[in-house]
Amino acid sequence: MKKTGEKRRETGTGSMARGLRMKELTGATGLPKSAILHYMAQGLLPEPVKTGRNMAYYDPSCVERINFIKTIQGRYSFPLGKIRELLSLRDQGKDIAPLIQLSEAIFGSSDRSLFNMVDFCAATGLDARQVRSLLKNGLLLPLEKGSFNQYDVTIGKMYAQGFAIGLHVTDLAFYSEAAKQIVDKEMRLRKRLTANLSEERGAEVTKRLVGSARAVRNYVIDRSFQRRVASARDLKDEALAP
Repeated sequence: MKKTGEKRRETGTGSMARGLRMKELTGATGLPKSAILHYMAQGLLPEPVKTGRNMAYYDPSCVERINFIKTIQGRYSFPLGKIRELLSLRDQGKDIAPLIQLSEAIFGSSDRSLFNMVDFCAATGLDARQVRSLLKNGLLLPLEKGSFNQYDVTIGKMYAQGFAIGLHVTDLAFYSEAAKQIVDKEMRLRKRLTANLSEERGAEVTKRLVGSARAVRNYVIDRSFQRRVASARDLKDEALAP
């Protein structure tokens, strides 16, 4: 006859063979159940094997994948969609280091100060109606739906200041329209320049293009504005009008 302790050890081994329970997964990763389920809903983790209405076993690989996600989020401001892409490429055995470097150039370093709608309104001075209008008109562009970072807060404060002096969302809509045209042309240019390059070389060229594009946008728009103002006799001069 087997002793009770031996029976328990065998039962535990059988459970580990099937996978990890949610309690074990949260303990191994330090993440709450809600975060793990969110990652799963976003396609970053494999679905569990369900053995009953309230029983499911998660693949042990989830521990390493969650730690990878936490590391990336701790260093960079990548949206979950980009992290999902990196995981997929890594699963295919591809070297993702160049893509991580490229994504860092595009999205920047980690900014984990995230705000929901209520907190975003409190931080910016905008009301929910104004935020919804900005979102609808492409003037507020959070990387994750329903979640705003510090970059969004900074521009949100500027919008609030503009509304306070009489600006309306429709007055600013041309920024979104112009941005779409510029980005479309930039993406076509990148495609042409990288079409015949390896993934690694293409990522390197794209990284350089990102820096150049940002510099050119700022320079051309700012200098165009400066030259328009410089050519006027005063701020009410008709030369400033379109």
